[in-house]
Amino acid sequence: MDIAVIGSNMVDLISYIDRMPQEGETVEAPGFSIGCGGKGANQAVAAARLGSEVFMLTRVGNDVFADNTIENFRLNGIDTEYVLRTDSTSGVAPIFVDPQSHNSIIIVKGANGFLTPKDIDDAAEKIAGCKLIVLQLEIPLESVYAAIQFGKEHDIPVLLNPAPAQPDLELEKVKDCTYFVPNESELSLLTGMPVDTIADIENAANALLDAGIRDVIVTLGSKGALWVNAAGSKRFEAPLVNAVDTTGAGDAFIGCFSHELVTSGDVEIAITTAIRYASDSVTRKGTQTSYATAEQFSSSQR
Repeated sequence: MDIAVIGSNMVDLISYIDRMPQEGETVEAPGFSIGCGGKGANQAVAAARLGSEVFMLTRVGNDVFADNTIENFRLNGIDTEYVLRTDSTSGVAPIFVDPQSHNSIIIVKGANGFLTPKDIDDAAEKIAGCKLIVLQLEIPLESVYAAIQFGKEHDIPVLLNPAPAQPDLELEKVKDCTYFVPNESELSLLTGMPVDTIADIENAANALLDAGIRDVIVTLGSKGALWVNAAGSKRFEAPLVNAVDTTGAGDAFIGCFSHELVTSGDVEIAITTAIRYASDSVTRKGTQTSYATAEQFSSSQR
């Protein structure tokens, strides 16, 4: 197995809106769709569609959404042995996308809030056989900390995407992750520092290095990404594209980066390719529905 994604799954409830309503106001939305999402599931699907062997450690509820989520994993070639049932609702994510393709998201963790360190222990043999552990923050922090510790003890690289950002994240407990991949707003919230310019972003990333984190990769949306470590920093540009929906673009980056990292072992190649893959994803509507397969992605880059 290439990648263990330990994290969340959600059902995306996507409304395409002309504008957000004011308090007490009802407005009509011109479009709506339901899809499979959640940061963990999105990242797993992106990596699997590109050809990595992926298994998902997550929890689903006991409602109508659970079977659909599990079937979606299977259809994307993801190992579902540790997709665990929970006496709870499944996680859901109402998403609002405006005409400029900007999105606002509400998450309801549901069953994701019940993923425990014991679940990691129960899946230990399977996780230990992987080349990379991928984490986010839509599951309890104690489970994130346990997974990072597991990676350290078993000499497995760990990628942490600190999203959605949580101010109570203890950097001391995540400093042993190999790759720390926030976006600009997450970086600002975690460090309390401005991110208005590239210099600001580099300074904030360096604050994370001072806290003991080895490699910080800041995703910058249409501006690409910035990689910062003890050797210095490097900026990676993004291609110009006609964006129609940016929902899930960060997860597309993480999934592709993870795939390329376990395939080539080259961080620069992984970042460059992940930027292109995420940029390609925003040219289509939806989250996982916007993620290209390896063949589709290759064709789009010609």
